Amino acid sequence: MPKRIAAFGEVMMRLQVPGYDLLSQASTLNYSFSGTGVNVVSALARYGHQGKLITRLPENGLGDAAEAYLRKLWIDTSLVQRNGKYIGLYFLENGFGARPSRVTYTNRLESSFNTAPADAYDYEAIAGEIDALHFCGIALAMNDGVRQHIKALAQAVKQRGGTVIFDCNYRPSLWGEDGHVKAKPHYEEMLELSDIVMMNEQDALHTLGMSTTKEQREDQLEELLPQVAERYQISVIAGTHRSIHSSNEHSLRGFLLRDGRFAYSDRLTFSVYDRIGAGDAYASGIIHGVLEGFELEKTVKFAAAAAMLAHTVSGDTPMASEPEVLRAMTASAGDVER
Repeated sequence: MPKRIAAFGEVMMRLQVPGYDLLSQASTLNYSFSGTGVNVVSALARYGHQGKLITRLPENGLGDAAEAYLRKLWIDTSLVQRNGKYIGLYFLENGFGARPSRVTYTNRLESSFNTAPADAYDYEAIAGEIDALHFCGIALAMNDGVRQHIKALAQAVKQRGGTVIFDCNYRPSLWGEDGHVKAKPHYEEMLELSDIVMMNEQDALHTLGMSTTKEQREDQLEELLPQVAERYQISVIAGTHRSIHSSNEHSLRGFLLRDGRFAYSDRLTFSVYDRIGAGDAYASGIIHGVLEGFELEKTVKFAAAAAMLAHTVSGDTPMASEPEVLRAMTASAGDVER
């Protein structure tokens, strides 16, 4: 049964250097719009749900272009506000060989989203329009105003019996010095409110300050995540482990903990065209599987296949439909569709 799923988050303008040039070499840039919330609800809309975005865009031509782009991604923009003058920007330089890809942010804290006043959103009205609401740790890092909106929206959804989804996505550059210490109380508040959480053992160790004597990642995962689930009464925790073999070949294995039981996907190895947004594709696959009632193993395999496919298209936003993901779970790579 399709659900009304929303995400609260910033829309950013992505300015990409063509090919593998550096910013200092290039004379042109290709632009698009993205953001964690954008990617998640767009993917869920392609799976048949109603995907809404809760955000603020500037009241100018940039805002017009961004809103038009959201509609192209199948996103319901009825909860998008228009106010302010600025949109956050990031510049992407594609890595090659030993040189990693590089993202440079600018103008972010002045964006319409990050300067929203305390009365910008009607929390109760929004909660009444949706079945589930997604939040990301990236937005949680922005400022106290954004954090207030996140927590109030999560509480409103929780009180109405909706599903709260939290991606622990941690960005050291956004939290600054002693970032894990600053982030911990905010993450704990969100975990208390959440039903579905995206995290791995690194989040438990570093952000939550937990400890383990285990050395292997999977052993750490299986010791720490059940403790997190029990402590915060979380029904679903999921994430991925990635191995990078070369600049163009990665491996990914998804995991899912639900009601005390773990499931893992196969380890998928694939060529990478554009990595950004693949984690959002995985999260969307988990959310879809859980809300649609997929069995445990199918959910994690679906999410891993969705993440793999997201590496094969340009731009941040996943583009695969449910039939395409299901086919990728079983089909031979490289077959020509006729």
